[in-house]
Amino acid sequence: MTREVIRAAAEELGFALCGFARAGRAPHADALEAWLQDGRQASMEWMQRTAEDRINPERILPGARTVLVLATNYFHDDLPPATGTGRIGRYAWSNDYHEVIRPRLEELAALMAKAGGTQRCFVDSGPVLERDWAAECGISWPGKSTMGIHPELGTWFFLSVILTTLEFAPDAPLPDRCGRCTRCIDACPTQAITAPYQLDARRCISFLTIENKGAIPEEFREAMGNRIFGCDDCLDACPWNRFARASRDAAMQPRQDILTKPLREFFALDDAAFKAFFRGSPILRAKRRGFLRNVCVALGNTGTRDDLPALQAAAADAEPLVREHALWAIDRIAARENPRL
Repeated sequence: MTREVIRAAAEELGFALCGFARAGRAPHADALEAWLQDGRQASMEWMQRTAEDRINPERILPGARTVLVLATNYFHDDLPPATGTGRIGRYAWSNDYHEVIRPRLEELAALMAKAGGTQRCFVDSGPVLERDWAAECGISWPGKSTMGIHPELGTWFFLSVILTTLEFAPDAPLPDRCGRCTRCIDACPTQAITAPYQLDARRCISFLTIENKGAIPEEFREAMGNRIFGCDDCLDACPWNRFARASRDAAMQPRQDILTKPLREFFALDDAAFKAFFRGSPILRAKRRGFLRNVCVALGNTGTRDDLPALQAAAADAEPLVREHALWAIDRIAARENPRL
């Protein structure tokens, strides 16, 4: 089986890019170890627990010879702003990419199995340093935000990986084309990009609104603005995105029902209704309590007295996390509406 056969099959399955890297110790293993030692992974303890697996692909697939990296374009132009809504990271506008991409990977892996290979597939769901391998094989170069950049896709692509025992010639890396640009660093609302190529997850709005299971630290709540799931500011700032083209992938189309729903209406969702409304969406990852926590903060920053009844109901929610953030939001709105009190 040749690389050209695999590339053609990947394109047929909907992948925008396909690259080959030689399996071995991950290129930025030392940087990962230093990052973990500094505690910049925040509460993502699985990063520490699986560090050795991330560094060495053969721990995941004995006999691994090649890391096949695939990119899926998810870019869509900005949508017209709707009054009273929240901002959601562009990657979560459509259906959950895990569910979309995994069957495609498995189909490609089945093709490789016919050539005698043993494969394992990963869609941002296993101990694999996808961005490292993407940089190694020319899919992207590491931007100063730590996000990968491709000259035609910009920053708007998902990465997935197939480890295989088949051996292929590796692709060459792309040169770093960020130059002296620091727009991504300057754009971060919470200064989470502490230096070029250095991210502190403890300050990152994407971490705080998705992976974080506890309260949003008060020092970061105002900076969240009306973001309710993820943050694209460092990505939006990248000048390479002027070359990005909207995805034609039918499975990656924005879900208007989610993106246009007024913030205060989310409080009407009990746990069953929340799961039903967000079925198939990556927003389920935050769970109801975490998502409504985010909605409370967004309303605290942007809401009006018209939002107070919904927040007052949320202040009596069964979830302490929701109650706490609802009370904070009520106080914030009251201070704006009655600044002399």
